[in-house]
Amino acid sequence: MTRPVRVRYAPSPTGHLHIGNARTALFNYLYARHHDGKFIVRTEDTDQKRNVEGGEESQFSYLKWLGIKWDEGADIGGEYGPYRQLERLDIYQKYVDELLDRGLAYKCYVTEEELEKEREEQKANGQVPKYSGAHRDLTPEQEAAFVEEGRQPSIRFRVPENKTYKFQDIVRDEISFESSDFGDWVIVKKNGIPTYNFAVAVDDHLMEISHILRGEEHISNTPKQLMIYEAFGWEPPQFGHMTLILNENRKKLSKRDEHILQFIEQYKNLGYLPEAMFNFISLLGWSPVGEEEIFSKEEIIKIFDPNRLSTSAAIFDPQKLKWMNNQYIKSEDAGRIEKLTLPHLIQAGKLPENMENSRRDWAAELIALYKDQLNYGAEIVELTELFFQEEISYDEEAMAVLKDEQVPDVLTAFSEQLTALDAFEPDAIKGAIKATQKQTGQKGKKLFMPIRVATTGFTHGPELPNSIHLLGETVVQNRLRAAIDQLTK
Repeated sequence: MTRPVRVRYAPSPTGHLHIGNARTALFNYLYARHHDGKFIVRTEDTDQKRNVEGGEESQFSYLKWLGIKWDEGADIGGEYGPYRQLERLDIYQKYVDELLDRGLAYKCYVTEEELEKEREEQKANGQVPKYSGAHRDLTPEQEAAFVEEGRQPSIRFRVPENKTYKFQDIVRDEISFESSDFGDWVIVKKNGIPTYNFAVAVDDHLMEISHILRGEEHISNTPKQLMIYEAFGWEPPQFGHMTLILNENRKKLSKRDEHILQFIEQYKNLGYLPEAMFNFISLLGWSPVGEEEIFSKEEIIKIFDPNRLSTSAAIFDPQKLKWMNNQYIKSEDAGRIEKLTLPHLIQAGKLPENMENSRRDWAAELIALYKDQLNYGAEIVELTELFFQEEISYDEEAMAVLKDEQVPDVLTAFSEQLTALDAFEPDAIKGAIKATQKQTGQKGKKLFMPIRVATTGFTHGPELPNSIHLLGETVVQNRLRAAIDQLTK
């Protein structure tokens, strides 16, 4: 009988939601939703030294921002809880005791110093370091002596000899390991806290997890988890190990790599849309049929096929992300983009936090003018800089335009046409440009480029009449006069 689909994302509360972890959560979410299954978020908090205050809340917050919702978890409960590992210690203890009683695990009193010495000796002899099993078969007298010394034991799993562990990976087909590759490994640390590979196997079984999609760095953990499943006679879940995410230089995406923003929070703060991030991350190591790349969440859920998970590393391309986010911004409601961008203009000191309605309307028009160019919200500050400058300076390309001999006549005529307008509105300004063409006999680039450069400082930009309207008559006339004075000195 086919097991009901139950998948999980199991973050540690060690800080912000990283791109790689977001992908793991997203793929498990897609798998669950595609198969009408359950998606569980379980907090793996046993590594107390790495836990940070607010780490769990941060994970939850940015998963929700991405549009990932779960069916069970520490924040909403569920019938398989608790969903934090430190709240499950009594559960683990039951299974530890069973392994000890059956002789499948044992107490080990080896100190860290002794382990380190053993590792160094193995390295010196050209061996792969692993625990030698020194305390595998202690007599009661030896154990009592260690206790008398005050040594705290860890508990190790007794790895079976001459056994092959195989599993059919969703992404990589069959993978196998020999038990001889492993020394007896710790399932409970000296402080009484279970280790990752033990706790995760117990949790996955008790929570009836059917499939596990995770990064390839977990491949080497899988045989240890299979050992626990075998020891208790449990059916293991089906594993799938996704490839690494690489940067543009095809190097592993590292949290120390400052070339690429690493955390979902950073993209939210920059003004990326969550739908675009969801779409982009879904294509990091998975590809749909066909050439299309822009999908809604519902569409991705419908077409998600784990058999199309890539066996090649995923490349994180920031330029592609900008392009994709731009596609979403262009098709988005203007009001939402205003909410996305306005805080950045306020934060940059370009606009006051409390604006009069007329100023807010002006800002909304300004944002709408650049909507189709915008790659992310914070970019609005740089794009609109010319609207907040009293004076402008011309770069080499702009000066080349202004040096044409017809430019002073065009600018003078245009200034006169603007002065004659009854209303300084885009349509009227467009009429003034046409009237300037008629008056000077100039057209095309000879007409438009000098006007654009003199009023905005740039040789390209959004609709010229709209830009001039938003700059305002006073600013535009001052810039035209300044340009004419500079050219006729």
